[in-house]
Amino acid sequence: MVHSMTGFGRGRSQGDGKEFLVEIKTVNHRYCDLYIKIPRQISFLEDKIRERVGKVISRGKADIYVSFDDFSEESKSILIDEGLVKAYIRSMELLRDKYELKDDITVSLIAKFPEVIKVEKAEQDEEELWELLSKALDDALKTLIDMRRAEGEGLKADLVERTFLIENIINEISIRCPEIVKEYKYRLENRIKELLGQQVVDENRMMMEIAIFADRCNIDEELVRLKSHVCQFRDTLEMDVPIGRKLDFLVQEMNREANTIGSKANDLFVSKKVIEIKSELEKIREQTQNIE
Repeated sequence: MVHSMTGFGRGRSQGDGKEFLVEIKTVNHRYCDLYIKIPRQISFLEDKIRERVGKVISRGKADIYVSFDDFSEESKSILIDEGLVKAYIRSMELLRDKYELKDDITVSLIAKFPEVIKVEKAEQDEEELWELLSKALDDALKTLIDMRRAEGEGLKADLVERTFLIENIINEISIRCPEIVKEYKYRLENRIKELLGQQVVDENRMMMEIAIFADRCNIDEELVRLKSHVCQFRDTLEMDVPIGRKLDFLVQEMNREANTIGSKANDLFVSKKVIEIKSELEKIREQTQNIE
């Protein structure tokens, strides 16, 4: 199963007055690179998120955004600094007595003073939060994988079509190969006759030259290897494991064989066909860069 490295997923979960929203965006990358943005009050869950995502995504750059809202009654607590309250009251009583002021010390007045009343967020239960967060995370991962799989199937169809195009070109080159030696023999005979006129041609020497040329421009092994790589490439596309790196390697090998064929063939037709192969291989290489 071919998976693209490009995708997007979103998941939401709610419970007990709490809500999580998880969004995951992935793009192609040589390795697995995870960036997680999570609210500070639940940062202790980051390692769990990284571990869960790492089991699903083996390659690609993933940006993971987690938002958290807590509307539950127990999420916040009110603390009164009684020592500070007593200090404020003593100070106001001192002012009252010293300057004979009207005594109007009230609760609302005391509450207005800084740091008297503090609002603190209650300590969160890690297991309870993770259970809720993991639901949103799993939903986001599922939609992400579905999207990556759908795009991967499109990539696979395109790649398979291009491998068959390359295979057809290989067959055309194979048909052409015997003609290369025949044409060289014909040109060599004509050239020798032009140079020697009516003189007797040394057939043994000429046959040796033709044999040397045939050996030097023989590309049978390269064609066999190239065709084998093409078949292996198609077989790899059927594997249900991450295959991107293996496809990268096979494309490199196919390029190397194509270059060797072009340099050895010494034939205009073959050279043109090699250019066509390399053009298809470049398109394949660009596509495989986005496969997990």
